[in-house]
Amino acid sequence: MQTDLFKIAENFRVNGKVKNVFPYGSGHINDSYKVLTTEQNYLLQRVNQEVFKDIRSLTSNMIRVTDYLTDLISDNNPDERKVLNTIRAQNGNYFYTDDELDCWRVFDFIEDSQSYDRAVNTDLAYEGGKTYGWFIKMLDQFPADSLAETIPSFHDIQFRLENFRNALKKDVAGRVGVVQKEIDFVEQRAEEITLIHNLGKEDKIPLRVTHNDTKINNVLFNADNKGICVIDLDTVMPGYVHFDFGDAIRTFTNTADEDEKDLKRVSMDLNLYRAFTEGFLTETKEILKEAEISTLAFSAKLMTFIIGLRFLTDYLDGDVYYKTKYPEHNLTRARVQFRLIESMEDQFEEMVSIIDNLT
Repeated sequence: MQTDLFKIAENFRVNGKVKNVFPYGSGHINDSYKVLTTEQNYLLQRVNQEVFKDIRSLTSNMIRVTDYLTDLISDNNPDERKVLNTIRAQNGNYFYTDDELDCWRVFDFIEDSQSYDRAVNTDLAYEGGKTYGWFIKMLDQFPADSLAETIPSFHDIQFRLENFRNALKKDVAGRVGVVQKEIDFVEQRAEEITLIHNLGKEDKIPLRVTHNDTKINNVLFNADNKGICVIDLDTVMPGYVHFDFGDAIRTFTNTADEDEKDLKRVSMDLNLYRAFTEGFLTETKEILKEAEISTLAFSAKLMTFIIGLRFLTDYLDGDVYYKTKYPEHNLTRARVQFRLIESMEDQFEEMVSIIDNLT
């Protein structure tokens, strides 16, 4: 049955009469629509409940964090930062469940903004880094451990390694025999890659409120390409600053697409790394601990390793999590991430030096 988007939108306390609703954006998890009313515009989303099992906790995290940020910037906001504003449903909740049990929510539409799928120059990388750094800085005093895990063990490297090794044992898709090189790559780095995990367990680095999906298209820019808002807050939960910095470096600096078959095209662009890092540390260097700063560069390898490992594990499991376009798609994706790690390893001394010079 086709969803009546007008009816869904009208179940929220929007201003004016709904005039039009149409698909909007390029997100891969939730379905997004722009809502036009006689008075203003909104963003309507259907939340993917296959990925996000606990909508109430997810919503609570998001509302608490956005309310906190809104209060902080209400009297002092020289950079004209924006914060997502969630609209209540007619029943008073921040989400609405339809007759098909789909879960919907509505935000104010942030006008005169734009987003990018790639960091095409160092200015965008700098602004992206500055915006994500601002997010970390502003939530420095927020009690991270009071938030729920919207995706349990999302960036837990021990959990990901265990899943990988279980997939090797089961070999349900009969693919282990063709990935020995990738298996060796993982096992050669498996001990080292737990560094940040271990620091956290030993309380040597603090738990923070982290975004956990720091792609460039989760930053909105104004007409002058200044970063103004962090969006897509479904994965906001307790974590380490390394999760946000590392995943941003993985996605901002790759010179190729995530499923590039020609690995010679894959590398980490050091200039984009430098620009993002400068923007990020401009906002965060005063609040980060020494143990966090000294391991920031390493976090780029960690987060790239985790996503590569997840692609490889899904390939071994028979492609049950990620959508694929051909049988080797997940393997291609894993190989891109592993090649990106090799590029980071080749440039690691320079990565560390850049951070040292900025702090």
